[in-house]
Amino acid sequence: MAGGSLGPAGVAKERAEQYQGKVTPSVIVACFVAAIGGSIFGYDIGISGGVTSMDAFLKKFFHDVYLKKKHAHENNYCKYDNQGLAAFTSSLYLAGLVASFVASPVTRDYGRRASIICGGISFLLGAALNAAAANLAMLLTGRILLGVGIGFGNQAVPLYLSEMAPTHLRGGLNMMFQLATTLGIFTANMINYGTQKLETWGWRLSLGLAAAPALMMTVGGILLPETPNSLIERGKKEEGRRVLEKIRGTKEVNAEYQDMVDASELANSIKHPFRNILERRNRPQLVMAIFMPMFQILTGINSILFYAPVLFQSMGFKGDASLYSSAMTGAVLASSTLISIATVDKLGRRALLISGGIQMITCQVVVSIILGLKFGPNQELSKSFSVLVVVVICLFVLAFGWSWGPLGWTVPSEIFPLETRSAGQSITVAVNLFFTFVIAQIFLTLLCSFKFGIFLFFAGWVTIMTIFVYFFLPETKGVPIEEMILLWKKHWFWKRIMPVVEETNNQQSIST
Repeated sequence: MAGGSLGPAGVAKERAEQYQGKVTPSVIVACFVAAIGGSIFGYDIGISGGVTSMDAFLKKFFHDVYLKKKHAHENNYCKYDNQGLAAFTSSLYLAGLVASFVASPVTRDYGRRASIICGGISFLLGAALNAAAANLAMLLTGRILLGVGIGFGNQAVPLYLSEMAPTHLRGGLNMMFQLATTLGIFTANMINYGTQKLETWGWRLSLGLAAAPALMMTVGGILLPETPNSLIERGKKEEGRRVLEKIRGTKEVNAEYQDMVDASELANSIKHPFRNILERRNRPQLVMAIFMPMFQILTGINSILFYAPVLFQSMGFKGDASLYSSAMTGAVLASSTLISIATVDKLGRRALLISGGIQMITCQVVVSIILGLKFGPNQELSKSFSVLVVVVICLFVLAFGWSWGPLGWTVPSEIFPLETRSAGQSITVAVNLFFTFVIAQIFLTLLCSFKFGIFLFFAGWVTIMTIFVYFFLPETKGVPIEEMILLWKKHWFWKRIMPVVEETNNQQSIST
């Protein structure tokens, strides 16, 4: 432990080769049920864009936008530019940002399940309030409750999946969170496609059906076992070992159990994890917890998913066609996540992030060129170019779905030592939701100002993040979660940051 030789040392040696166990039905079921927590996040992303393009919804809550939408000669890029409408979408993410920090001590002191249950209940209440909304105040209050649910869920679920999964399949099982998110987006798009035909109350049904994944998440949280890491951290060592033996399908879990005990001893010696996370030994993980979720949002994906119907309508697609096109992108995103699940523990995290980044840059540049040349004020895209834009956007979404989509959550959830894991995940969620909030709030204004240049703006960011991964992210494939701290000491750059004195202290602690 940095700063002294008498405290708990944490995990001081590699025992990965001694880990035993197999993939059991218990761990598959637990990860599947927990991953449902991702669907509430995805459902909201998908539902928001569709609802904000429905005439009945706009007429009731955002009449000015409704009138601009109907104005035949309005600038194509600016017809939806309204801060109130943007606030409807983005208020949820600001609430989630605050809630993620409240969720951290709950997750640490009461377990991962407690946060999952709290998130489910809050989201359930928010869905009910939104479905019954009679005015803008009710609508925004419901959105805030949804945000609290997402803050708790996104804080706890990736941690739960990373801790339950066996090392050799941690990437794939952790990505079930992203798979659930993408399926939530696709489901929301299909629901919007149906409910937009219900002219007066379709939007209420779209918003109210968010209660379905919230209910599944709440019930799942009640029925799930707690992770062995959390149980051991909270002093329930025997129960933690029993759960570990059950999910690994063997009694021979001594090496993995000992890593958890060592990590928990250090974790329990840390009284202020948010202060501890600023120490040099945690600097690489802190950088990743900030940059990975920030970069994930700056790919521009949420802009496309939030506002897909609005974006496609701005490009000249009619109402049904725009919702259909956004449903298509949702389906592509869900299917591409399966590619990542199948390959992440074989090819590794870095290969997927870099290849996905290159494809996303190419697609964004192509779309910007098409829009720049063929789409202007009071001018609609021809049918052939409209189809081409949808195809290229689908290729962009495909690349995101196997790279930054799932790995933006997976990598931060697996790299922190136990003593700062909950705090680290809170920072990851907060950064993700902060940039989601900012992009959601300003995207329509950016679209109005940058026009086709909006895609070049995001392409620039994807270029930066691809270079970042190449130089600064070590490969985490196959590294046990409690031994991740040792990985940074081998990296060409981060070993210069990691304190040398810590190795000496660990050795002294072991010999004492």
